[in-house]
Amino acid sequence: MTPNLTMSDRAARRIGEILKSEPAGTMLRVSVEGGGCSGFQYRFDMDQNKGEDDVVLARDGAVVLVDSVSLQYLAGSEIDFVDDLIGASFKVHNPQAKASCGCGTSFTI
Repeated sequence: MTPNLTMSDRAARRIGEILKSEPAGTMLRVSVEGGGCSGFQYRFDMDQNKGEDDVVLARDGAVVLVDSVSLQYLAGSEIDFVDDLIGASFKVHNPQAKASCGCGTSFTI
């Protein structure tokens, strides 16, 4: 399965920096789960286990895992990293999202 999911240069750099401080073999897992104020929410976790149905995005030292169920909600999305006056965080630019909350971590499809 080829994902229609990308990560920005900023996200790849930041993920790579984070993973350098983690035990060898650690990857960033990005998933979608029910909840949040808009119905679905993004989740970012460290994981050392790749599941059989996981899609792997890798570049510049960044390794991201996405399970096949979450991938359907993330299709066409870009994982980005922003560092502005209100703080630094990962953001998902999701063209499928019809609405999202103010903090950008939950969304509606």
